[in-house]
Amino acid sequence: MRRTWPWLLLVLVLLGAGRAAAAEKTYLVAAGDTLWHISQAHGVALEDLMEENDLDSPVIYPGEVLRIPESRGLGAITARDLEFLARIIHAEARGEEFLGQVAVGAVVLNRLRHPAFPKSIPGVIFQRTNGLYEFTPVADGSIYLEPSAEAYEAAREALRGRDPTRGALFFYNPHTATDRWIRTLPVTVKIGNHVFATEKK
Repeated sequence: MRRTWPWLLLVLVLLGAGRAAAAEKTYLVAAGDTLWHISQAHGVALEDLMEENDLDSPVIYPGEVLRIPESRGLGAITARDLEFLARIIHAEARGEEFLGQVAVGAVVLNRLRHPAFPKSIPGVIFQRTNGLYEFTPVADGSIYLEPSAEAYEAAREALRGRDPTRGALFFYNPHTATDRWIRTLPVTVKIGNHVFATEKK
């Protein structure tokens, strides 16, 4: 027994090391890959993927091995998800500057990552609280307007990880909002005609 326990200890150490190595996900870049598509395929934000690999730009080359970080809750995005994100951006922020459109998309994605909201982009957009839709365009039907090319580009920019709202979960127009509660929330930033806010701590 005295001679076997060091070997048992060595086996346990090696098993632990193997599990740790397996836990670290990697991806071998192939010809035609883009960082954006890799991030979506693995359900991680582009920003997180770049940070994990110490990248200053999204340029990658075949043969590179990328470390895949743990997902923060944003799964793989479908064409339908992109369409609905562009729809809500267009309906809520058409006429706003591009940054303001990206900001509306970022709010939807911030909700998607938050445990208190639904776990899909359409689910977030069509959510109802106390019988009322969270987003006015769903209630008035303007969600079904054809999104502009700019709205699609703003949606893609938000999906790439850009968040000019600083983590906001809510937004409103102070000139038209009638909800008193939303005005009590901590403001993160104002962009164009919208005020962006987060939950109370």
